[in-house]
Amino acid sequence: MAAIELRHIVKRCGNANILRDVSLGVEAGEFLTIVGPSGCGKSTLLKIIAGLEEQTSGEVLIDALPADNLRPKARDIAMVFQSYALYPHLTVFDNLALPLRMRWLTPLQRAPAIGRFLGRAGRQRIGQAVQDTAEFLEIGHLLDRKPGQLSGGQRQRVALGRALVRRPKAFLMDEPLSNLDAKLRMSMRHELAALHRQLGATFVYVTHDQSEAMTMSDRVAVMMDGTLLQVDTPQAIYDRPSHRQVAEFIGSPAINLFAAHLERGRMRADGVLLPSHWDIPDNEAVTVGIRPEGLTLKADAHGWRGEVAHLENMGADLFVHVRTRLCDNAIVVRMSPQQGGLKIGETVTVARVISAPMLVFDRDGRRIDPRREMLSEVVNG
Repeated sequence: MAAIELRHIVKRCGNANILRDVSLGVEAGEFLTIVGPSGCGKSTLLKIIAGLEEQTSGEVLIDALPADNLRPKARDIAMVFQSYALYPHLTVFDNLALPLRMRWLTPLQRAPAIGRFLGRAGRQRIGQAVQDTAEFLEIGHLLDRKPGQLSGGQRQRVALGRALVRRPKAFLMDEPLSNLDAKLRMSMRHELAALHRQLGATFVYVTHDQSEAMTMSDRVAVMMDGTLLQVDTPQAIYDRPSHRQVAEFIGSPAINLFAAHLERGRMRADGVLLPSHWDIPDNEAVTVGIRPEGLTLKADAHGWRGEVAHLENMGADLFVHVRTRLCDNAIVVRMSPQQGGLKIGETVTVARVISAPMLVFDRDGRRIDPRREMLSEVVNG
């Protein structure tokens, strides 16, 4: 397993800035996921680590050694692509064996006529490695088939096997589950996490799906518009996003955001008083964020009155969308279906759950930390 370090990576394409001064460290044996919307530069960053693309400036280090002048093969890193990139005319066995043949056999030994004699020992070694990898991934019964005869999940396992068979220092995965249906995607998430635990290898995983990032990773790196906004554990990213863009991207349904300001030291949003544990000047405009589970509906509560616009019954949860004067978008409240009985068009009052976390962002989108007494209240309940 390898540690990977990126120092001030910049990538320009003409006048466009694809990556903007990205610095990131991946610990040996870590599962780190880079998540962000399409076009934010995450796949480009992965290709730069692999040596498939060259950065405009900055350094890539693998195990603390400069890797910028190393060809992809010399970096000893395996990449799994979104398209699987399997050779359709080769069997599963040959797809798995190809990286080893290219590494262990000379061009003369790879020649069909001569290779039977000169490369016999190497071929036996390759055959055993392929068999071991196939059994590990439970695809041993598929070795004689071709990719066109496999399901999406089976093709994904073969693509993983081709990366795994040569035991690289690190695995780079570029949205490898995006072509699978929802049920299979969830199953493969569990398998990838289990594979990482078994191998103890370094995984750098790229996705636009926050569910994948939150459920599999040791740490998550959130990217927007070529900029790395935050790197932290999944729970910390959810609870303490460093920027409003991170708060908006992470969480489903999305966090509720609305404008607020201070009057005589008290924070108000559309006339409703909110906790004032932040050092903010009077009349300063800020953005407040509250997760759907941090809100409730109460008939007699002091809160924001509105009208039920939409109901989403997810079985375990009921998401109530309420139109208020608070913001242009509907406020989303997460409830138990047993608390239902609501109807579209019904007038309700949205109130904040007293113990629920509340995030405050300045006009530039940066999160403002609460004062120490607020932190004490949270810790002590």
